[in-house]
Formats: sequence, C-alpha cells, structure tokens
Amino acid sequence: MTLIEERRNAHQVRRLNKPDPTARSRGGQRFLLVGLVLASAYSLFPVWWLIVAATKNRTGLYQSNGLWFSGMHLWANLRQVFTYENGIFLRWTANSFLYAGVGSLGGTLIALATGYGLARFEFPGRSAVFACVVGSFLIPIALLTLPLYLMFSKIGLVDTPWAMLIPCLINPFSVYLAKVYTEATVPFELLEAARLDGAGELRIFFSIVLRMMTTGGATVFLLAFVNTWNAFFLPLTVLRGEENWTLNIGLYNWSGKRLESGVDLTSLVLTGALLSIVPMAVMMVAMRRYWRTGVTLGALK
Repeated sequence: MTLIEERRNAHQVRRLNKPDPTARSRGGQRFLLVGLVLASAYSLFPVWWLIVAATKNRTGLYQSNGLWFSGMHLWANLRQVFTYENGIFLRWTANSFLYAGVGSLGGTLIALATGYGLARFEFPGRSAVFACVVGSFLIPIALLTLPLYLMFSKIGLVDTPWAMLIPCLINPFSVYLAKVYTEATVPFELLEAARLDGAGELRIFFSIVLRMMTTGGATVFLLAFVNTWNAFFLPLTVLRGEENWTLNIGLYNWSGKRLESGVDLTSLVLTGALLSIVPMAVMMVAMRRYWRTGVTLGALK
C-alpha cells in the first residue's frame, strides 16, 4: 500500500467518524418542536378549560369532568349573563371598552410624541428625562394606586371615568418603546428635508412621523389596551358604583356573592370570563399585519 492510499484511507475513516451536522440539526429541530408544543399546550389549557366550563350548568360544573363537555348549556348561560341585574354585564363591557380604548388611544399618541421628542430633539436635561422614564419601570403600578386615589379624592374624580382614563394616558414603557422605534425608523435627513420645505414641527409629526411609526404605534396601543383591559387593582380602588365598574371588577363581585349572600353565580362568572377574552382575540387577529410588518422590518433593511 502506497503512502497516498494510506492517507486516503485515513481521511475516509475520519470522515466516517465525524458527527453528521445534518443529524445534529434535525435533533435540535425536534427538541425545539417539542418545546413549542409543550408551551402551546400550557398556554391553551386554561382557555380550553374555560370554554368547556362555559357550556355547563351548575350541576355539570361540580359533578362532571372539568376537561370535557357535559351537556350544552352555553346559550342559556349567555342569556343569563346578558339579562342578570337588568343587563349590567353590557354596561361593564362598555366601560371596559371606554377605559381601554380611549385611554390607550390617548396614551399611544402621547407616548409617540414623547418618544419622538426624546429621540430626535436636543434639549438640556434630555438624558435626565430619559433616565427618569427608564427608572419609573422599577415602580410597580400597585404602589401608585393609593397616591392616585388620595389625589383623585381631593379633586373629586373618584368613581368617575376620569379616574381610569387619566392614569392610562401616561405609560413610561410606551414612551420607551416609542423612542426606540423612532430611532430605528425616522431618519434625521427626512426631518431636515421637511423643515427646509417649510413644514412646521406639528405638521412634520402628524403628517410624516406618525405615518412612519404605524407599526410601532399599533404595538404600543395593543400593549396598552391589553394592560388596561386586564387592570384590576386600580379600578377596584377608584371605582365605587356598579355603573362605573369594569368587566374584571364586575365578575369579581359576582364570584363573591356566593360567600356574601349564598347565591352561586359560578356559571355566569365563567361565561362572562369567556366573553371578556373575545375582544383580546379580535384585537390580535385584526392587528396581526402590523406585527408581521414589525417582524420583517429588520430583514428588509
């Protein structure tokens, strides 16, 4: 055997003993797939339980398997939810849309304007202002609820829609997102060109900046909407009368009636909870194209 043949054989042996990168990649993909399936099952399990529970009557809730159907009483439960106490559930739904919709829309506009100002304007103390915005993330909203209640009680805003709307207008995290997105999508050259053409700052913001920040604005609005829709401690503190309650507070009150008056409204609470997540699902589906745009933005650039 010549030297060339020995080297060739040794090379073939090393190649056979070398791990196959394709097999390693397939193994990683399987591991990732299993992890995604488990995470999806963990996320969908409560939703499935809620859907099944909303179709049962009081007897089925306590005497049947919690993960499977036991008679179809969904329409009867829906009718009871919408007619109980003269349809107070519909009033709570309208209140939740008012607080989450109007408050999030105003808060998004303020956040975009503030983030744009921090990102594209030079002024004394800009770094200190941004540091305060970031530092405010460390303050839990629950710690601000009592000071807000004391302040609103002095000016007569307790148990009014303004007690919910005003806190929704200020969100430091939304300001931070708006600043980061402005730095990534709004170039200085475009702003300078608009100023040379004689456009004022307000016109530049509303005609140019807002249109370029559609995806970022949609993200900020959606996060704020979900946060306000799911709020519990703040409306529990600042709202007193039933006519101003949100869905969360109203359903919480229904669940407590079993202990207070012996009335079991568990079926109504579960059906109302199922209805309360429908707007969230509709929002996610309706705004998914903005999420896709945001995901592909970096790849296109």
